[in-house]
Amino acid sequence: MDVYTNVKNICDKAREASRSLGKKSGGERNLALLKMAEAILNAKDEIIEANKKDLENARSSGMKESMQDRLMLNEGRIKEIAKAIVKIADLKDPIGTGDIFTRPNGLEIHKTTVPLGVVAMIYEARPNVTPDAASLCVKSGNAVILRGGKEAINSNKCIVAAIRKALLECGFDENCVTLIEDTTRESSSALMQMRGGVDVLIPRGGKGLISSVVENAKVPVIETGAGNCHLYVDRSADIDMALKVAINAKCSRPSVCNAIETILVHGAVAEEFLQRFYTATRDYSLELRGCPLCCDILPGIGEATEEDYNTEYDDYIVSLKVVGSVYEAVEHIRKYSTGHSESIITEDHRSADYFTSSIDSCSLYVNASTRFTDGGEFGLGAEIGISTQKLHVRGPMGLEALTTTKYVIKGDGHTR
Repeated sequence: MDVYTNVKNICDKAREASRSLGKKSGGERNLALLKMAEAILNAKDEIIEANKKDLENARSSGMKESMQDRLMLNEGRIKEIAKAIVKIADLKDPIGTGDIFTRPNGLEIHKTTVPLGVVAMIYEARPNVTPDAASLCVKSGNAVILRGGKEAINSNKCIVAAIRKALLECGFDENCVTLIEDTTRESSSALMQMRGGVDVLIPRGGKGLISSVVENAKVPVIETGAGNCHLYVDRSADIDMALKVAINAKCSRPSVCNAIETILVHGAVAEEFLQRFYTATRDYSLELRGCPLCCDILPGIGEATEEDYNTEYDDYIVSLKVVGSVYEAVEHIRKYSTGHSESIITEDHRSADYFTSSIDSCSLYVNASTRFTDGGEFGLGAEIGISTQKLHVRGPMGLEALTTTKYVIKGDGHTR
């Protein structure tokens, strides 16, 4: 069977599964989620062994260590995955909510939330995305087709096998959650062409992956994830606070999309902040690349290029720039940002107000780390992605983002 036909068959089965899933009650879907969490915990040893194979392949292929961290699963991370699924089960059912209103002519209009139908995802070396997406989709009544990258294929196979087994045990169609095991470009290209088979396609990964999907897909796409995020240290900043936030935002987990890639610092505090930041990050072996003023303050660091300011490193590398005002900082961010997350450290409410009102990213922080741009941290249980576009959702995408609206209109022989 050729790749296109295989993907089409998967989409057809997912469509049928979505119809049966749509008939399940909220309670039934919650029980299925709890069973999925239990199944993943029971399969933890098999998942870890499968993940070891992926990690071995990653090391032999030269994957950088920060990206290996995104790929790695251990017992603690698997327990966190299961906890996240249980949290999603505890959330309010997003299906069937809405309003009823009556028009002057007597027509009764019922506006209600319904599932999108069939959700597809193309993503890279993040096996935790697999259970997050599956649980959010089952909870919101959507079938999901998962097309992960080759880097995590063994982990994804094991996780999805456990989930599908749990669904069958609960009387659900196992095709509510499907993994495309072919990791060639042909399979992702085929998925992008499935008009009528896929209701929405969500790419989650690096800039190259997202751009490819947005430019080539024939199905509706929600653009997510690319994170060229910024931190601006204002002249009124508490430098101790700025250091704490900067180190967290860059070094706590540099491979994720909500980590900062550029730090802008006001000239009035540049010398103190940069020297202390340089000293504080030595243990992380952080590579610093800066503008000429930064290089004067920190002799020996690399000089930042235009490409650096445009780059999402996903690594222990950060670009630095000295600016003369919050206005200059905002202009820099407007030019280079991918619309994900930006932060200002300041004691001046006027600077904070200008920063948050003048930048058009989905998440803006005042005196806090960008690392909070996350579905779990926002109280959504988990996220299926972080939308950097404006239609139909923006920011971390939880259950509500996976629904749409249906109108049911009741009359008594009304005509127009």
